[in-house]
Amino acid sequence: METHGIRPPHERELFGHPVGLYFLFFTELWERFSYYGMRALLTLFLTAAVMSDNPGWGWEESEAINLYKWYTTLVYLASIPGGLIADRIFGQKKTVMIGGVLLCIGHLVLAFPPAWAFYTGLGFIIAGVGCLKPNISTMVGGLYPRGDSRRDVGFTIFYIGINIGAFLAGIIIGTVGENINWHYGFGMAGIGMLIGQIVYVWGQKYLKPVGNKPGSADSSEEEKEAQKRPLNAVEKDRMKVIFISFLMIIVFWGAFEQAGGLMNIYAKEKTNRLTDLLNIDIILLGLTGLMVVKALLAYRKDRKSGTGWFIGAGVIGALFLVLKVYVFTIDPYEVPATWFQSVNSFFIFTLGLPVALFWVWWKNRGKESSSLFKMAIGIIIMGLGFVFMSKASLEFEEVGKSAMIWLVLAYLFHTIGELCASPVALSFVTKLSPVKYAGFMMGAYFAATGLGNFVAGSIGEQIKNFSEFQLFTGITIFCVIFGLLVLLILKPLKRLTHGAEEEGSELLAH
Repeated sequence: METHGIRPPHERELFGHPVGLYFLFFTELWERFSYYGMRALLTLFLTAAVMSDNPGWGWEESEAINLYKWYTTLVYLASIPGGLIADRIFGQKKTVMIGGVLLCIGHLVLAFPPAWAFYTGLGFIIAGVGCLKPNISTMVGGLYPRGDSRRDVGFTIFYIGINIGAFLAGIIIGTVGENINWHYGFGMAGIGMLIGQIVYVWGQKYLKPVGNKPGSADSSEEEKEAQKRPLNAVEKDRMKVIFISFLMIIVFWGAFEQAGGLMNIYAKEKTNRLTDLLNIDIILLGLTGLMVVKALLAYRKDRKSGTGWFIGAGVIGALFLVLKVYVFTIDPYEVPATWFQSVNSFFIFTLGLPVALFWVWWKNRGKESSSLFKMAIGIIIMGLGFVFMSKASLEFEEVGKSAMIWLVLAYLFHTIGELCASPVALSFVTKLSPVKYAGFMMGAYFAATGLGNFVAGSIGEQIKNFSEFQLFTGITIFCVIFGLLVLLILKPLKRLTHGAEEEGSELLAH
C-alpha cells in the first residue's frame, strides 16, 4: 500500500488502484454470492416434488420460469428508483448501505419455510438489489477522475469480484440447497450478504470522496458543478447513444439469462450428470495445479500478484478437498445441476486475461475496438453458444439424456460473449453519463438488464408451445442477425459519443 507520509485513507492506493476499490470489490463479491446462490436454487426449488427427501413446491416448469422472469425483472427494474434515490436524496454511498440491510433481511427471511416468508424475502431482495447494484457500480467509476486510464482496469477488477461470488455460490449454496435443504441454502445466501455488509461498513473511510449526498461538503468539485447547470449538446448526444446501447443490453441478457431458467431446469431434468470420481479428481487437481502454475509465473514478474494467485490456489484447493471428503462419496457421482451455474464464472477466471489481451492485440493492429463493436461481437458469440444447446436437445430426443459437454460448451461461448460485452457496457455507461444523472443512468442500465431477464423468461415460458430445439435455434439466429445489424450502423453511433472513449485508455476493458 502506498501511504506517502500521512496520506488520508481515501487517497491511498493498493496495486496501483484506490484502496476503496477493493472494499467495493469484496462487498460486491458477497452480494453476488447471495444473489447467484438464490438464482441457482429458485427454479429448481419451485419445480422440486412436494413428496421428496428435499421437498419443493412441485410447480410446472413454465410456472417456475414465469416467477423467475418477474423476480429477475423486478430486481433490475428497481435499479431506476434506486438510482434516483441516490441522485436526489441520499447519495450512492448511503443508498448502497440501505440496500445491503434490505438484502440481509430478505435472504435470511427466505431461510424460513412458509410461503409468506418466501414472497416477503423476494420483496426485500428486489428492493435491496435496486438500491445497491447500480450505485456500487457508479461508485467504482467515481473513484477515478475523468480521463484516468485506470478506470477500465478498475472495472475489470470489480468484475472479477462479481464472478468469484457467483462461482462460489453455485458450488457452496447450490450443493447445500439442492442436496440437503433448499432453505438452508437460502440462509447461507443471507450469511454471505451479512459479511458483505460488514466489509462495506469497514471500508467507509476509504470511500469518503465518492457516492456522497448531492451538494454535500464531501462531494467533488465536478459533482458540485454538474448539479448546477443543464445538459449541453454533447452530453445530450451521449445520452442518446447510451439509450440505444440499452437495446443491445436487452437482447444480450434476454438470451444469456436462459442460464438461470430454461438451461438450469434442462441441466436438472434432461442432462446425464453421472461421472466417475476419477474424472472429478482430475478436474480438481488440474484446476488447483493450474492456479499454482499461474502463481509461479506471476511470481517471477510481480511478487504481489504471485502471492494473490497462491492464496487463490489454496482457497480453491481447500474448498474442493472438503467437497472430496464430504460430498464425493458415491461412484459414479451425480453432479448437482446447480454446479453448472458456476461454469460461467470459472471460464471468466480462466479466459478473462486471454480475451483482454486479444482486444489489446486487435486494437494495436489498428482494428475497430470501440465498446459498441465489442458489445455487438459479444452478442453474436453468445448467440452461437446456443448451437450446442440445439445439439443437446436433439441428443435428448434420440437417447433420452444429453451429455454434460453440450452445456459446458454453451457456457463457454456465453462467457466469451459476456467478456466482450458486459464489463465494457458498465464502463461505457460511466464514461458517457453526465455526472448529474450518474446514478439514474446506471439504474437505467440495470433496468435494461431487467427487461432482458423479462425477455429471457418470456422465451423460456414458450417451452409449453415449442421444443427446446426450436427455442435454442431461434435464439441463435436472432442474436447473430441482430449483432450484424449493429455492426452496419456502428459509425453513426460512434459519432454520437463525441470521442468519450478516447478520454481514457481501453486497456483490459473486456
